[in-house]
Order: sequence, then C-alpha cells, then structure tokens
Amino acid sequence: MGKNLKLKSARAALDMSQKELAEAVHVTRQTINAIENGDYNPTIRLCTAICRVLGKTLDELFWEEI
Repeated sequence: MGKNLKLKSARAALDMSQKELAEAVHVTRQTINAIENGDYNPTIRLCTAICRVLGKTLDELFWEEI
C-alpha cells in the first residue's frame, strides 16, 4: 500500500487540513496522516465517511490500479 495521493489532493482541493478532515470523520489528525502516508489501512466505514466529507467515491479515493 503506497501513499494515498488521491486522498491528499481531494482534501487539498477543498482547502481542508488533516485536522479538519479528522474532526469531520471523528478520528485523530494522526490517523488521516497515516492513511495519506500509506501507514494505516482504514476500515470501510472510515473510508466511506471520508468519501462523504470530500464528495468522492470509494473508487476515486481508495481504489488502487494494479
């Protein structure tokens, strides 16, 4: 699992900090940082919550091309 640049760019496009996204989905900023750095594999529930906040689909943010 590599860095999640799609998540980072979607968050940045909304001018949202890691802290703001974390608060919106009820996790710590460190959790968002770890997901973006590829150090943490989020649950499907957390993935869908992040997608809802950022206005993206699971495929757009979390699907990795093989």
